Parts: sequence; C-alpha cells; structure tokens
Amino acid sequence: MPRPGEVSFAQKGLLFLDEFPEFPRNILELLRQPLEDGTVTIARSTMTLCFPSRFMLVAAMNPCPCGFFSDSTRECRCTPGIIQRYLSKISGPLLDRIDIHIEVPAVPYKELRGNGVCESSEEIRQRVERARTVQLARGYLNAEMPSSLIRKRCALDDAGERTLEMAVRKMGLSARAHDRILKVARTIADLDESEAVSAKHVAEAVQYRSLDRNYWC
Repeated sequence: MPRPGEVSFAQKGLLFLDEFPEFPRNILELLRQPLEDGTVTIARSTMTLCFPSRFMLVAAMNPCPCGFFSDSTRECRCTPGIIQRYLSKISGPLLDRIDIHIEVPAVPYKELRGNGVCESSEEIRQRVERARTVQLARGYLNAEMPSSLIRKRCALDDAGERTLEMAVRKMGLSARAHDRILKVARTIADLDESEAVSAKHVAEAVQYRSLDRNYWC
C-alpha cells in the first residue's frame, strides 16, 4: 500500500535537503512533479493515489566536492571537469523549478565579530507580511500565480524588457525559468512597495539564479 513520504509530510511547510548533489539523481528527479504541481501521484496495478505535497524546498550544496571553489583563503584542488560533473548532478529541469539559487560566501572575520547595525528580524518580518498582504489582495501569493496572469501582473517597461531579454539570451534560460524570474521580480517589487516591476527588480531576480550562470556562462 503506497504511503506518504517526506515531501507529503512537508505539506504546507519546509523541506530542507542538505548536501543536495549527494542524493541519488533518480531520487532528485522525483522532486520535479511535487515542485511543479504540489502533488505526488503513485500508480499501482490496482489503484492510483495522489498525495498533497505543496512545500517550500530549501537545498544546500558545496560549490565543488572539496568545498573550496571560489574561496579566497583556501585552495580548491578540483579540476574544472570535476566541478562540472558535481554541478551536473542537479539537472537543468530540476533547477528550472527552484525559484532562487544563490552563492553564500564565507563571512570575513571582521564582519563576524563586528557590531554593525543591521535590519532586525522583526523589521524583516513586518516587510514580508506587508508584501504578503499585497499579494493576497490580488487573490494568491506570487509563487502560486497562474501562468495566464504573469504578463498582466508582471508587466515590464522597455528597460525591464531589455534586461530580461539579455538574461534569457545570455544564460539560455527556459520558458519555465523566464516565468520564475518574473515571479521573483514581482515579489522584490512588492517588498520594495512598488506597484510596477522595474528593470532593477528584474536584474536582482536574475542575480538570484547563480547556478544557471554556472551552467551556461
């Protein structure tokens, strides 16, 4: 009898996968359906069951097998071929379904020990709640925006169109990645309390697809 697994237990919650490329590739590819549809369908000879699986995926990985690629203080001993094989364990179609992928560099000691004033968690929470209120007033959160409404809700001016066109051409992005960039740009605009999605919002959203740059640039 089919039973719900981790992605269904994470329904309406968060699923964190550490050391992302170390999972078997066939297992990772199974994430494509729940990330796209929010459900998992299991077919057997006598029945077909559908489990809810709408969750937020957070995945972490090293930049290379040794972990020191692009590190300014330690030497990476991986060859370009080894690094490419490591990154290619995450397929392009799976990356397309992940809205944001960013590089997190090591924090310098002075910043780690510094007493600089930064935005508090409470202030960030308030900004996020205001942005979510704006999105819910449209009838849905941006992540759940129907494809048919993306052009209307994420309309761009000429500068925004040029920015997005350049990114799509240079990085070889798919139609799915194009739509996800627009959704992220719409969210950045909401956090900025801007009714319009401008070129700077699109440019920031493009910067949040670092693995696409590693694949194609």
